[in-house]
Amino acid sequence: MTDDGAASVGRVWSTPAGVNLGPLDLIKDGGARNYVLQIGDKRFHGFVVRKDEAVFGYVDRCPHAGLPLAQTLDQYLTPDGGLIACSWHGAVFTVEEGACVGGPCVGARLTPWAVTASGGRVITA
Repeated sequence: MTDDGAASVGRVWSTPAGVNLGPLDLIKDGGARNYVLQIGDKRFHGFVVRKDEAVFGYVDRCPHAGLPLAQTLDQYLTPDGGLIACSWHGAVFTVEEGACVGGPCVGARLTPWAVTASGGRVITA
């Protein structure tokens, strides 16, 4: 239990393969979407970025401070959509590789989340 009496939920950092996350069209081209999956008694927090028909998935955790990247739901990208941005301390990451290219954790990487687009759907790999 937490101090306020609520049960805390543990986190997991990966998901099984073959989980259907839904239609690719739920993620606008050049946009991102947050996903929270219940895995047993724990939760996985991740996000997927779409570029054309390609998808790139990452665990929603900044390597700098361990916080989720977005303070506003689904707002993971810089205004031009070119980079992933941590809204807490300004770190920025490449979409394709999750490499930090600016901010307090240059040289670090986001933890990849294996996802693929197939048949118009996003599926864990």
